[in-house]
Amino acid sequence: MALAVGIVGLPGSGKTTLFNALTGAGAGADYGKEHVGMASVADDRLDQVAEVVGSAKTTPAAIRVVDVPGTGAQLLGNLRQTDAILAVLDGFSANADPERDLETLRLELQVADRAHAERRLERVRKEAKSGEAAKRAEVTRLEELLHHVEGDASLAEVGELPGELDPLTTKPLIPIVNGPQELDAQLELELADLPPDEAAAFRDGRPSALTDIARRLTEALDLITFFTAGDTEARAWTLRRGQTALEAAETVHSDIARGFIRAEVIRWDDLVRCGSHAKAAAQGLQRLEGKTYVVADGDVLNVRFNI
Repeated sequence: MALAVGIVGLPGSGKTTLFNALTGAGAGADYGKEHVGMASVADDRLDQVAEVVGSAKTTPAAIRVVDVPGTGAQLLGNLRQTDAILAVLDGFSANADPERDLETLRLELQVADRAHAERRLERVRKEAKSGEAAKRAEVTRLEELLHHVEGDASLAEVGELPGELDPLTTKPLIPIVNGPQELDAQLELELADLPPDEAAAFRDGRPSALTDIARRLTEALDLITFFTAGDTEARAWTLRRGQTALEAAETVHSDIARGFIRAEVIRWDDLVRCGSHAKAAAQGLQRLEGKTYVVADGDVLNVRFNI
């Protein structure tokens, strides 16, 4: 499943403009509609791997982006399945105050979590009437949590939580100021419509501000990138740091993970330097790893499997 990120922001912050710049979805400003799209993560290493292997096409890693149409508790609840949240803050208006807006958004997330916990408690109380010990224990825990957050505290501050809650306030919250000093979402949207060489010329060597967002997401979620490469396609994938070859296989396809035998692993730069898998293997740079191998950033994996 692709990494998922939510976008929140107060009216006029430019969050839907940023969503369009990231995804190219062309979403309108129609109020009340949730927008979902996919954003590609640029990685120069992918093209180099594809050239060496002779891949017919490249597919960059992708992020699923969800833009909710407001900050009400119910709307924000649609972000519970995301991995991180981008808080878009107005930096252009004459009375812009990004810090104030960020605090407002934090409070909205806390309110949404509290409402979600209250609804969960109401449901579990009814289920606990059956006498099931696990449900009674969850009622007690939820009552403790709600007592704690009555003082405007966040659920992120109360230790282990029931898995069903999936609170918003425990997710990484990444502030993005849409203003002249950080990111101009409208400009990025316009540049996204240009051919890559023209956009690069306009930036005069400066990296895309959207690249910085991807970097901040990678740091916040402690992600790495691994590659798969063959004649048909070279592709980049994201994985949490510390995850294994079996989990990488699951990311590619559940059937590959189910039939996992072993993984052929080589560093991307070793592959590029040697010019082929065969030459790299001849130099002892390609090795066989099992299910528990911890994948490193830049690994090129070829998983052998049998269903």
